[in-house]
Amino acid sequence: LSTSIHGDTIRIGGLFDTDDEDLRLAFGYAVDVANTEILDPDNGFQLEALLAEVPSGNEYLVSKKLCRLLKSGVAAIIGPQSPVSAVHVQSICDAKEMPHIETRWDPVPTGLPSLNIHPHAQTLSRVFVDLIHAFNWESFTILYENAPYLVPMADLLKLYDPKGHTITVRQLDLGLSDNYRAVLRRVKMSDDRNIILHCSSTILPEVLKQAQQVGIMTDQHQYIITSLDLHTLDLEPYQYSGTNITGVRLIDPDDQRLIQVTNFWKNLHEEQNLELPDSMLPANIRTPVALTFDSVLLFADALNQLHGNKQLTPVPLSCDDGDTWVSGYSIVNYMKTSHTKGLTRDIKFDHKGHRTDFFLDIIELGPAGLEKVGIWNSTEGLASARAAAPYDLSGDDGSLRNRSFIVITALSPPYGMLRRSASTLTGNDRFEGFGIDLIQELSLMLGFNYTFTLQEDGVYGSPGPNNESNGMIRELHEYRADLAITDLTITADREGAVDFTMPFMNLGISILYRKPKKLAPSLFSFMSPFSTEVWIYLGFGYLGVSITLFILGRISPGEWDNPYPCVEEPEFLENQFNFRNAMWFAIGALLQQGTELAPKTPSTRAVVSIWWFFTLIMVSSYTANLAAFLTVESLSPTISNAEDLANSNGVIKYGAKRGGSTYNFFKDGADPIYQKMYEYMEANPEMLTSSNPEGLSRVKNENYAFLMESTSIEYIIERECDVTQVNGLLDDKGYGIAMRKNSPYRNTLSAAVLKLQEQGKLAVLKIKWWKEKHGGGACMRGMDGKPKELDLANVGGVFLVLLIGASVAFWYGCCEFFSTMVRRAKEHRVSI
Repeated sequence: LSTSIHGDTIRIGGLFDTDDEDLRLAFGYAVDVANTEILDPDNGFQLEALLAEVPSGNEYLVSKKLCRLLKSGVAAIIGPQSPVSAVHVQSICDAKEMPHIETRWDPVPTGLPSLNIHPHAQTLSRVFVDLIHAFNWESFTILYENAPYLVPMADLLKLYDPKGHTITVRQLDLGLSDNYRAVLRRVKMSDDRNIILHCSSTILPEVLKQAQQVGIMTDQHQYIITSLDLHTLDLEPYQYSGTNITGVRLIDPDDQRLIQVTNFWKNLHEEQNLELPDSMLPANIRTPVALTFDSVLLFADALNQLHGNKQLTPVPLSCDDGDTWVSGYSIVNYMKTSHTKGLTRDIKFDHKGHRTDFFLDIIELGPAGLEKVGIWNSTEGLASARAAAPYDLSGDDGSLRNRSFIVITALSPPYGMLRRSASTLTGNDRFEGFGIDLIQELSLMLGFNYTFTLQEDGVYGSPGPNNESNGMIRELHEYRADLAITDLTITADREGAVDFTMPFMNLGISILYRKPKKLAPSLFSFMSPFSTEVWIYLGFGYLGVSITLFILGRISPGEWDNPYPCVEEPEFLENQFNFRNAMWFAIGALLQQGTELAPKTPSTRAVVSIWWFFTLIMVSSYTANLAAFLTVESLSPTISNAEDLANSNGVIKYGAKRGGSTYNFFKDGADPIYQKMYEYMEANPEMLTSSNPEGLSRVKNENYAFLMESTSIEYIIERECDVTQVNGLLDDKGYGIAMRKNSPYRNTLSAAVLKLQEQGKLAVLKIKWWKEKHGGGACMRGMDGKPKELDLANVGGVFLVLLIGASVAFWYGCCEFFSTMVRRAKEHRVSI
């Protein structure tokens, strides 16, 4: 049969998500490559790309744009990537018998005129079964994104055996948006160390990040990640953690065909004075992008086979009628029988239309990034794969026996110090401290030998640009030391350059500030148990009772007495409760003193009884509070937390050690309070210190707060009694023993540190060097528990009242005496 495509243009339509520029570029590039390299020039026809951008999930717009492509007379449709949209497109293409090429992972079988060049989900599951067997996993957890992702896991679930493999299945997407921590924490609690992560590359970075946050990205965990785009992700945050991450990829970045094609793309961009995007480079190209490119090559190869054998006349199709394209099935059949080499290597199909005889690279994450460790073929299975973890973590306590280490330390009390001695010391005898004792304990436990060296400049070190480092970190890198121990904080930057043991001490950043000064006690502190208002009411109460007693004494007949009992009818009667006596009786009762006056009538006795009850309660309350007010010393106002410090507006100055981990904590902190504190220190560099002793000196001599690590503060306040730690910790971190990356003895040392912790030896060492040695416990001496004696400042007001009261009484007595003398002198008309 003759063909009608001579001299014509064959149109191929592409439906791509609006936000995926890479797919559109690959589609256009593929048409150019097909026209220049695949299609036979003798055929006399070329391919023309028709692009349509569709928003994901908008089926109406997808249908509208698909119908527009069909109306333009396309010979095939490629895409889209969205599962919902793809199903809709597949349904219309089935109805129109239009070839539909899919490049997405799809667990559902395609229709007759459809072809999916992505490896079939059931075939892919076999590679993970083979890996599980290679790794000898007896139990594992499957974390899947949603229901469709569970379908290809069928072969894995068949491994379940009550007496063999134990499989736990958990869903990541639980309607919690992008928060997967709850599910990941359950994995952590289950203590399952083998995890299969089956999710899209869209959420994979966030899942890995949150897995690291909850603590299941350690050297004790092993992952198999099913995404074929693992190689395109930034895995640097995890490549030094020791976690064994294994994945697969369909693309070989070193494949010559891939390199040749990307060079062709690069030349096309350079002709237009453009730069090829990084995402289109061999190491970064995504699987859907490569498959889109291969789809066009596969279609072009089918056209070559079809030429001369079948009449091909693409016709415009309308979605509004029942017309179909009679040649659609033929093109799909030719594509199924084609054998094309593309960016995803050989492209073949079996009788079911599933891709077959394809290769997958087995890749693992190590300190240098992803590396190829094996290969898997869909017909032959796993050809080779490294079953061991990328780190050699084997070994027991005897693995370090008789080994010799150079251990570098720095002079930082109490972790490393020069021993005080009248004689000259050499070798390890020169040093003492917590870190020195810790190495000695580890040596006794594990049987290794060690030699201490000193970091002369005291710089702990941190990684810099171009893999350069300084301080103790550099000494490790250049093999001048094997271990480093001091108050060396485990940070993310340092963990990228060296390995650490588990923390031998946990701590955090805190605030060192001077103790608040004691305020001088008030002269009238004896008035403090009652407020001014109570004293005023008490005075009015006293005056009111005195007046009431006086009035009742006057109107009660029983309070009037005969001054001369021998006279039956005296001229006048006397009353004991005149106003002065009433006041004297009331004040006597208030001060818990007695008088010779005694009420006789029920009314006066009632008021007196109520007054006695009142004074009993008031005096008891006063006495109970008086001791506290006389002994408790008021303190000057101070800060209570970091927020008070940040809001002091410069009244209280503060800072940290320049360039240290504490300073970097505020520099990188996301909390607004910490950012405000960092901005203050950045704007006032004179607030930063070069060392901890300098910070302590400023705290003692200025109105200054020093931010430093809590363990150092604990050491200082055991010796410096005029400073204290403010509030709790601002963060949580630890000190560890550092060693070169991938050190085979890291786990052994970590296990030994843990054992020392369980035995309580680390606590004993801390008590020794914090509270006992070199002046420790100085601030506890003299605290014998005896109550503090009151001095004159506490009770001076009472003496002043006594003096004033006695002086007024003496003055009043003198006045009475002289007034009486004057009155009598006048009566008797004599001189004084």
